[in-house]
This record gives sequence, C-alpha cells and structure tokens, in this order.
Amino acid sequence: MPVREVTVLGAGGTIAMAGADGAVPELDAAALVAAVPELAGLAGLQARTLGAWPGVHVTPADALAVARDAVAEAASGRGVVVTHGTDTLEETAVLCDLLHGGDAPIVLTGAIRPASATGADGPANLLDAVRTAGSAAATDRGALVCFGGELHAARAVRKTDSVSPRAFTSPRTGPAGRVAEEHVEVWATPLRRPPLPVSQLEARVEIVPAALGADGAMVDAALAAGADGLVVVVLGAGHAPPDFLAACRRAARRVPVVACVRPERGRMLRATYGFAGGERDVRDAGLICAPSLSPAAARITLMACLGAGHSRVATAAVFATDDP
Repeated sequence: MPVREVTVLGAGGTIAMAGADGAVPELDAAALVAAVPELAGLAGLQARTLGAWPGVHVTPADALAVARDAVAEAASGRGVVVTHGTDTLEETAVLCDLLHGGDAPIVLTGAIRPASATGADGPANLLDAVRTAGSAAATDRGALVCFGGELHAARAVRKTDSVSPRAFTSPRTGPAGRVAEEHVEVWATPLRRPPLPVSQLEARVEIVPAALGADGAMVDAALAAGADGLVVVVLGAGHAPPDFLAACRRAARRVPVVACVRPERGRMLRATYGFAGGERDVRDAGLICAPSLSPAAARITLMACLGAGHSRVATAAVFATDDP
C-alpha cells in the first residue's frame, strides 16, 4: 500500500503529445492521469500542469521553476512525479536532486512514443512513477528517474537510446531499482548532499570536448564569449592533448572548470601514466574532477553552484563524491 499521497506535475514532453501528422503538446497533467485506468480512485492523487514544453524548449529558468515546485510539494510530505521531455530530463532530474533535502521522493518520467502512437509507453511509465513516489522503498532516495520499469539515480542516469522505450540507463552503476506489477524495489541508496540554495540559473556554462588533435582553441573561445564556467570532456581515464590541457589550465585560473571523461562508464586514474597530458597533469591543472557525471549533469550542477553563489572551494565540495 502507498505510504504517502502523490502529486503529478506535468511539464510537457512526448508523454503529453499526440497527433497523426507530427506529435504536438496536447495533454495536461489531469489528462495524463485520466489515461491510466489503474490510477482511478487512488486516494489523494493530485495533478497539476506546470508547462507544455518539448524537452528542447525547456530553459534554465523553466527547469529551476519545475524543480522548485517539485521540491516544495515534496517538502509537504507528498511523493512527487514530474512528467518531462526526455531530451533534457537528465538536467531537470539533477537539478531536483540538488535542491531537494527531504525524505519524500521526486520521480521524473516521460515517454519515447507519443500518446497517440501504437504501443505508447507513457501510461506504463506514469503508473510506475506514481507507485514509486508513493512507496516506502523510495523514501530518502532524492530524485529518481523511472523509465521502462527501471529506477535510476538522478546523478547516474543518461539517455542512451534515442528511440527505445528503455531510453535511460545508468552506464556506470546500473539501475537503482525497478517496478514490477505493484511492487517497487530499490536496492541502491544514492548519495545525498545538503540542498543547494539556488537563487537563479543564469550562469553561462559551456561544454567543450577534447578529441584527437584538439588544441584548446574552443576553450579559449568559450572564455572570450563570456563563459562563467566550463565543463571539459577529457579522454579515456582522464587524459587530454597537451595543448588542450594548457588551455584548460589557463581557463581554471579565471573560472571554475569541471572535468568529465568521454567514456560513459567513466573513471579518472591518478598515477598510472606519466606522459604529458596524462591523468597526473589533468589533476594538477586546477580542474574540478567529476568523472562519474555525464557532461550534462556536470553542467547543470556547476550552473546551480554558481547560482547559489558558491566559492570555488564550496563548488569543489559539491562535486567531491563524483570522483571516486
């Protein structure tokens, strides 16, 4: 039986779209709930529409507003489900996790197939998400992503398939749980952090990937364009072309620079290689290392730190557990 009542917050996405000649936003939160017969009569279930954005239309201000509404609802002791476009669901999930300090879960879900499509996956995902948000198993798990019968920690999840109903995975850790029939099972407890007091999400943070022969010109260009912070994606187990790393070192003297790695199951070594641009040089360059995060998760986290007015030291502390 549910241990808490649940609120569904609709924020658009494919789950709320329909149409025979190109799916467009059509369903509000109440209509989404009404389309799932198993939710009829569920005690205390509420639905409220926040927006009808396709995932690519969500702005930082929109994402912050959604996260704040979700956190406020969870603070009242209610479980929360946010329906969202899958293209940027990862970022909003991380933002919810950063702002949320309560026990009630915030569960994000969506769909790959529009509501009007044969085999639409939205209703099943929404049912699983509501069951998760109301369950004792999800207590004190922060923000979770529920998709294709699996549960994923917000900071571990990535959209790894563009069209499959199992679009979301956690490449490094695997799923944190699953939903089968009416049973919610959570076998992993994501690390929780003190909630960030984010006042705005206006900082400009650019993602700059390293690649074969990258010389750092894009790092310099991002700074020249007014970036307030950078996320650089280094190679392998924490390696970078020497010229690219030199540009990152220069940038880190001016703005916070977070380093992720290109492999999805990422880790950054410490003392295996000794060549120029190896992991020792990367770690000595003044970068904040976060190899377990996707570039998108690192970017929204850095934006939130800047929006909270964090110093470089305080920002590094937020990322500390992302460098195992």
